[in-house]
Amino acid sequence: MQAIEEITTRPERPIKAIQFGEGNFLRAFIDWQIDILNEKTDFNGDVIMVQPLERGMADMINAQNGFYTTVLRGIENGKEIEDYRKITSVRGCINAYSQYDEYIKQADNPDLRFVFSNTTEAGIAYDPSVKADDKPQKSFPGKVAAFLYRRFKTFNGDKNKGLIFIPCELIDKNGETLKKYVLQHAEDWKLEKEFTTWVNEACDFCNSLVDRIVPGYPRAEAEKIQEKLGYKDNLLDAAESFLFWAIEYKKKSYEDELPTGKAGLNVVWTDDMTFYRTRKVRILNGAHTMSVLAAYQTGLNTVEECMHSPLISSFMKKGLFDEIIESMDGDKELLTSYAKDVLERFQNPYIVHLLLSISLNSTSKFKTRDLPSLLGYIEKKGQLPKILTFSLAALISFYEGTEIEEGALKGHRNGEVYQIKDSADVLEKFQSLYSQSYKDVKEKSEKIAHEILKMESWWAMDLTTVAGLEKEIASDLESIWSVGMTKAIEKVMEN
Repeated sequence: MQAIEEITTRPERPIKAIQFGEGNFLRAFIDWQIDILNEKTDFNGDVIMVQPLERGMADMINAQNGFYTTVLRGIENGKEIEDYRKITSVRGCINAYSQYDEYIKQADNPDLRFVFSNTTEAGIAYDPSVKADDKPQKSFPGKVAAFLYRRFKTFNGDKNKGLIFIPCELIDKNGETLKKYVLQHAEDWKLEKEFTTWVNEACDFCNSLVDRIVPGYPRAEAEKIQEKLGYKDNLLDAAESFLFWAIEYKKKSYEDELPTGKAGLNVVWTDDMTFYRTRKVRILNGAHTMSVLAAYQTGLNTVEECMHSPLISSFMKKGLFDEIIESMDGDKELLTSYAKDVLERFQNPYIVHLLLSISLNSTSKFKTRDLPSLLGYIEKKGQLPKILTFSLAALISFYEGTEIEEGALKGHRNGEVYQIKDSADVLEKFQSLYSQSYKDVKEKSEKIAHEILKMESWWAMDLTTVAGLEKEIASDLESIWSVGMTKAIEKVMEN
């Protein structure tokens, strides 16, 4: 069987976009859409990827010359949808650490117009230690600041050479936040005022909201899919057929340059995406983060298994309809209808969405996705939401481990090791707490609950100040560690 790169060619197209992030999501979301734009419109542009971390997929992507296949499957209007697309829109991937000169040189490209990114919720963060002459800057905003400064100098401040940023990180006001940190670095580095003016006037930082479930490489089916395709592809990327993208522009809509409407893509350009964002983050993403860490600890491994489990599906539905939606403002009928659609998407039999994949960076995800619902419920109802509160306890118990190896904390489930992946400070905090000795389960539950809830740097507030929350979390932890996750969930559901 031939490899995909041996039987695929790419038309000559200018590189119009640079993409920070080379993972499964962007490849099945951004690059898939660019591929369709090239096919159905006059966009005529390619993407160059940048691997923003020292470890990543650049070598694998370049080994296949940027080519890979998306595998989209789902159920639409009662019919099964299955679509295979050979993506040719990716020119390749540059490792910003080992290929710094090649990476920064991309700023000199006169055809470059768009910047996309997905560096996870933890990626758009300000780090005052980042310097202008680092090669590269370790933070994503630092990389962007240096990249833009190089472009500013190369084109002598030409305002026609500004870039349009459309970040896909799932944080509120992702574009505005990225811009704020870029300008903070410019101030830190004492760059000329003309550069700041150029960033403000020539560039635009759009807020954006993405919606597509992308499990990634379909390991269990890969061989069968490759036989069907007739070629070998080590970068198969499975996703649901559903796609939605809301782009909130500040200066103007850029649909004339990125003609998503002409391509028939489900993309909304708007001057206010508040409704779309709140609905998606708190219902779809919130349901994921609320459920998967507890579900994994009961022995489940995929979202589909969760939906087939009477206990976990009931846990998810109760948290979704009785707590998350009840915590939100807006039309309850519209929110409930969207939630029902989300649950149908979770039941997609073609999507093998691993719970461990969703668990990546769960602390920042909980803060963004579920904490607003937890606090909103308390504000509206005057009492703690039992499911959301328990889900925070499940997060704390999921992070139990005493060894960090290759950047991951080692957790244990039924005698097997699983990897807990998060930022270094989060892993080290949990490692420290779980390495201590406690006289009994009650003391362990109370001390760890207190220490985690007071981490203001994680939650943007001291959660021990929320009336009753610390006591409830400690009680849930004691239950989890005394009777096991399954029975602990059953107790919560009974109450």
